[in-house]
Amino acid sequence: MMKVKMQRTLAYMLLFILIAVTAGCSSPASSPPEEEINGTGAAGEVDESDKEADTAAEATGVSPKAREIEQVLMGQLAPLPEFNNNEKIGVLIITLANPFWVSMKEGYEEAGAELGVEVTVMAAPTEGDTKSQLETLETMVARDYDAIIASPIEPFNLVPGVMKANNKGIKVINLGPPISTEALEEEGGWLDGTITVNYEDQGAMAAEYIVDKLGPDGGKVAIIQGIPGAGQSEGRTLGAQRVFEEAPNVEVVSIQPGNWDRNTAYNIASNILQAHPDIKGIFCCNDVMALAAADALEAAGKREGIVILGVDFTSEAHEAIKEGKLDGSIAYSVKIYTKAALILALKTIQGHDIPEEVFSPLALVSKENVAEFEGWE
Repeated sequence: MMKVKMQRTLAYMLLFILIAVTAGCSSPASSPPEEEINGTGAAGEVDESDKEADTAAEATGVSPKAREIEQVLMGQLAPLPEFNNNEKIGVLIITLANPFWVSMKEGYEEAGAELGVEVTVMAAPTEGDTKSQLETLETMVARDYDAIIASPIEPFNLVPGVMKANNKGIKVINLGPPISTEALEEEGGWLDGTITVNYEDQGAMAAEYIVDKLGPDGGKVAIIQGIPGAGQSEGRTLGAQRVFEEAPNVEVVSIQPGNWDRNTAYNIASNILQAHPDIKGIFCCNDVMALAAADALEAAGKREGIVILGVDFTSEAHEAIKEGKLDGSIAYSVKIYTKAALILALKTIQGHDIPEEVFSPLALVSKENVAEFEGWE
């Protein structure tokens, strides 16, 4: 709980910094700032312009929650770079076989059009094809990009490609799962910027919700991971496991890799239910697996009374939460995340000072507050 509270405090501080910075400068590409963490608004008085912005957001269907997220992210990136200079930026995501990464591709392309940046998005064929992802990065390095934004399948598979980009003078931004800086340093390489989310906090927030729902009686819980070794999988598992183990009367009975795969997660959830018919909670390291777990329990006629959470707040998860099929998901705005990544890349290209790391705030979406997230992208 302390980490999440600290994250809220940081968000408030960054919001005040943004207000102070933007009071003295303006940019044609600045967007209306957006919201923050667990359903709580920013501290301070609301002036008439804020009210007008909220009204405009409601009229256009944009979630006020997303407005708060953007405020925090743009605060970390202030002052903003110049836009509409036609810089060329390549983006390497993990795979288009996962709906989350499909939405990331769409977010990059939309943000590129908004910021006047030429964006090309490429991906590996599957979640686990580390060799093809590296080959794709090396192909991108051979092209005339000013910067490349890369999200690795695991910490080490893209290191040789980043080295080639370094040698060619192409800026490299690491978004999301970490590229091993230790491995790069050993070879004399580096990253030019990093933008990510706190994966341990994602797992901890989900686990805290499950523990709260279980109440003083507690119960048995399980964790379905992603690909072993993947940064987001390891971090989310660690955060959830820590919270579960610290909670009285909560027992972790299973931690298994679902490899981000729907069928694998379905089978794992089915097997967990057979081995532990009194299971009370399942945390899955992404929404694809959480939805599969919910399907498995429904097929067995055992969905009622078991709390299931995922991560990413995909459109399918959004609908499932509204319908009561899924209990919740940990969200961060793909639209704002990708826009911030492009802005960070532009800052490196244009020689601006940048933060050591840029973090996207998180939001817990549940059955209780899902109505507040209409218009979320």
